[in-house]
Amino acid sequence: MSKKTTQNGYFVPLMLIFSLFFLWAISSNLLPTMIRQLMKTCELNTFQASFTETAYWLAYFIFPIPIAMFMKRYSYKAGIIFGLIIAACGGLLFFPAAALQQYWAYLVIFFIIATGFCFLETAANPYVKALGDPATATRRLNLAQSFNGLGAFVSAMFLSKLVLSGQNFTRITIPATYPGGWAGYIKFETDSIKLPYLILAGVLGVIAVVFIFSKLPKIKEGKFKEGESVSKKLIDFKVLKRSHFRKGVIAQFFYNGGQTAINSLFLVYCCTYVGLKEDTATTFFGLYMLAFFIGRWVGTLLMVKFRPQDMLFVYSIVNVILCIVIMNVGGMVGLYAMLGVSFFMSIIYPTQFSLALEGLGENTKSGSAFLVMAIIGNACLPQLTAYIMHLNPQVYHYAYVVPLVCFVFCAYYGWKGYKITD
Repeated sequence: MSKKTTQNGYFVPLMLIFSLFFLWAISSNLLPTMIRQLMKTCELNTFQASFTETAYWLAYFIFPIPIAMFMKRYSYKAGIIFGLIIAACGGLLFFPAAALQQYWAYLVIFFIIATGFCFLETAANPYVKALGDPATATRRLNLAQSFNGLGAFVSAMFLSKLVLSGQNFTRITIPATYPGGWAGYIKFETDSIKLPYLILAGVLGVIAVVFIFSKLPKIKEGKFKEGESVSKKLIDFKVLKRSHFRKGVIAQFFYNGGQTAINSLFLVYCCTYVGLKEDTATTFFGLYMLAFFIGRWVGTLLMVKFRPQDMLFVYSIVNVILCIVIMNVGGMVGLYAMLGVSFFMSIIYPTQFSLALEGLGENTKSGSAFLVMAIIGNACLPQLTAYIMHLNPQVYHYAYVVPLVCFVFCAYYGWKGYKITD
């Protein structure tokens, strides 16, 4: 972080905002573990379980515009506090859901939790971009997203092991000596879901209290200050007329969908198609997220010397090549290729987000809302990938043509789609 940023009094506010990136990464990166667990407890196939992602990310499509309107009317701080409270309440709902043991109940809870984190993400990305020198905004956002990578690693390497027991029985294969039989097995596996979300809810509550008593600086966007009544419009759809922004929204749709297609099915790929034990699979998942975390930090450092758009292009092309490897080989080779994909896709989201917001001025909040809405790619492209994988298990690796296409568009955006022409 630059001395200028610190001198301007932004260090503490940025540290608070960085904690949010860590927290929502914990939540979203528990989803692959939950998909694997719900396949057991609710007796689902790969395609059915993939709708866990749909329920979560659907909130990101529905609420960003109302959230942007809320924050434009009040403040970033109000949106952050409200989001933390909603997400914490959602985490506590896992206790009644575990008693119901119904798939629909889990889907509702994931939707509620995602709504809370949607508040955080709609606020945090543009806020980080605005707090400091505009010339280093993209690098600053990548630094913030590095904490997102840390949260992803913690979730994958440690919290996933709290949930997954390593046992994978069916009604036919369960041992006759298992305590309580099938009902006992399901109860044991269901109870393991609650602990990570109880911890998460408690942390979210504490952070909400910290934000309530913290002073966050007002920021300028264009010619007005946050909270001032400058325009009657709380959301401006005209921002979509900006070609570089519109292409940025499309690029975010494809990136989010491609990333989540690989993330959400990673444990399924390891356990169902490669044949790894759950404990080994979660270790690989931790390494996968570690690669993502390291990639964020390396990418942030490289942006001191290289243009963000050039790095976006190169990283996306590398991922296209790695997806070709996964498609043609599969198995353990494909698994190792995914570790590479994780490293090279690490900078794509924040870089595209920052490039798309360039030059929007007072429409930054509106732009942020539409960019967050692009996460709807998470609610449909992973399902398409899972459907192709489930359709023909013998050639499951062909399903990775979906993320391949996604990275092709990201490469285009880094090549020339980012350019401001109007």
